[in-house]
This record gives sequence, structure tokens and C-alpha cells, in this order.
Amino acid sequence: MPFSALVLFMAVTTGASVANLYYNQPLLALMAHSFHVSPGSAGLVTMLTQVGYATGLLLFVPLADLMERKKLIIALFLLTAVALEFVGASTQFSIFLLANFVMGAFTSVPQVIVPVAADLAPDERRGRVVGVVMTGLLIGVLAARMISGMTGDWLGWRNVFRLAGILMVLFAIIVLVVFPRSMPRSPSHNYLELIRSLGPIIRSEPELVKASLTGGALFGAFSAFWTTLTFRLSAAPYHYTASVIGLFGLLGIAGASIAPVAGRIADKRDPRVTLSASIILVTVAWLWMWPLSSHLWAMIIGIILLDLGVQAGQISNQSRVYALRSDARARINTVYMVSYFIGGSLGSGIASMAWSQSGWTGVSLSALALLSVAYIMHILSLKQRPLAKSM
Repeated sequence: MPFSALVLFMAVTTGASVANLYYNQPLLALMAHSFHVSPGSAGLVTMLTQVGYATGLLLFVPLADLMERKKLIIALFLLTAVALEFVGASTQFSIFLLANFVMGAFTSVPQVIVPVAADLAPDERRGRVVGVVMTGLLIGVLAARMISGMTGDWLGWRNVFRLAGILMVLFAIIVLVVFPRSMPRSPSHNYLELIRSLGPIIRSEPELVKASLTGGALFGAFSAFWTTLTFRLSAAPYHYTASVIGLFGLLGIAGASIAPVAGRIADKRDPRVTLSASIILVTVAWLWMWPLSSHLWAMIIGIILLDLGVQAGQISNQSRVYALRSDARARINTVYMVSYFIGGSLGSGIASMAWSQSGWTGVSLSALALLSVAYIMHILSLKQRPLAKSM
């Protein structure tokens, strides 16, 4: 298979897998009604799915530095399929939360594929290739919100997850046929050594720590928005259904379109150039939406700014960390993405509680507090090593 076609296939596979994490967002109001729980409790679904994903990154993604990646990807797809069926079948809220956590843990395929793409790409094209794969991931996020909203209204929210489980089995078969064998660069490690090696990697790579905390804070501000948007749009003056709420995900096309551009810039210049702009853009988005959330046109503009900023920042940060150590990209990606989704889960959880207590103002203040962490980490990074004019 030509390299360009393989990268495209990786992008599609990544998008199909990551969609599992986002099916629940437009459905939270329906889930709250079904289980007779408050919006704050329903927000735990998104939070625990993200915590599960972070756990899966910690436990499963390091295996990509130990075992053949194609087998790992197929196994994770099949385990995800089983977990999705349990999500769709759960009738008790506590079991439902546990099933979402487990499903999130197995849905770590994207972060196995992205380092493989980075390994296969020439150094001068790595940012561009990562950008293409990340575009597939972002489109998967957008499609997840739209499809789950419409399917949830038409067929019931449980069937969203049942159908997603069938899709994961189909992708496992496609990967078996199409995906090339990909051996790790450090096959001499055993699993416990790989897990223990995360500590020395963190201690020896201060830029990884700063990038991870910055990325986690940005994603926390992003997750705070998308977790509570369902509740905001279900309330006055909107009173939208899940189908309509899911369509708001299409506004993130702007974010998906910026990924290859950010990747090209990261190939040519210090990635922190685009990261600086990203943090500012996300801040502007929240300061804009805070007082104007009752106006549809204002929310549309804010969503576009938010997605542009967060996705450009993600590409910039990943290009930055992948350049650190070629022999441990899967483990470096593990550290970064675990931090990223811990930040996302904190954003979801804090924002859900803030919505219950203080409405949209509480959500906005929570997001801005998370962004303050991004500013601090980014400034520390710039002080330690000033921006270069070119790479």
C-alpha cells in the first residue's frame, strides 16, 4: 500500500475509534432522564469515560513499545466492541458508569496508531503526517457528536453504543487485512520495565512535562464546554433535542481543517509559536461565550474559535513531544495523552458540578481557571528555551 494511502487509512481508523469517547456528549440529557439522575451526575459519564481512556493509555499504549502493533490494535478493537455492548445494555447507573470507564480504557487505539505514523514518516514530514492522522481523529469526534445525537433521537441512546460495538468488530477485520506489521523499536523491554521507564522519561524530559500540563489544561477547558453544552442547549432559550445538539459538532470542522496547517508550521518553526496563539484563542473563545451564551450566533463563533485553538495546540504539542526521543515515542505519547485526558476529565467533572451550582457562569470560570495553568506552563517553557526563528 502506498504510504499516502496508509496514512489516510490510519486517519480513518483513528477517527472511528476515538468516536467512542464522544458518543455520550449529545446524549447526556437523554441519559439523565433515562436513569433519573441530575445533570451533574450525568456529567460523570463523560468524566469517567475520559478517566478510563487515560487509564488505558497508561496500561495499554506502552505495549506498542513491546509487542507487534497490528495485533495490539486488533485486540483493543475487539475488547472495545464488548465494552460498548455492555454500555448499551446497562440498566443500573453505577454499572453504566463502570462500563463507560472500561470502554474508555480499551478505546486507546488512536494513541497506538499516532506514534506508528510518526515512526513511519520521514523527519521532515512528521508534523504533516501527524496532522493528517489527527485530522481523521478530529473528524471522528465531529461525526460522533452528530451521529449519536441523531441516532439517539431516532433509535434511542442505547442503540448508539450497540451499533458502535458492531463497527469496532468490522474495523478489527479491516485492520487484519490492510494494516502492515509494525514492530517496536525497543523489543528487549518487558512490560513492567516499560511502565517503570515512564518515571525516568518524565524526570529527564522537562519539555514533556510542560507540554503535558499545557495540553491537559487546554483540553480541560475544551471538555468543560462540550460536556455542559448539552445542558445549556437543552435549557432556555434553546430547548434543543439531541439531534440538533449533535449538529453543533459540525462547527468543529474548522478545528479539523487547521490540523494539517498547524502540522506544516510545526515542521518549519518552533511548535510553541502556534501553541502561543492557541492558548490566546481558547481564552478569547471563553471570554466571548461567557456573557453571550443566550445568543446562537455568538455560540457558533465561540465554538469555532475554541476548536481552532485547541486542535492547533494539540498538533503543536504532539509535534513538540515526538521530537524528543525516537526510541520511546509510544511511552512519550502515553505520558502526554494521559495528562491530556486527565485534564479533560477534570474539566468535565468540574464543569458539570459548576453547572449544577452556578450555571454557565460557573462553567466559564472553571474553564478560565484551567487556562491559567496553560499560561503558567507555557511561560515557563518560553523562559527556559526562547522561541527559535526557524527549526
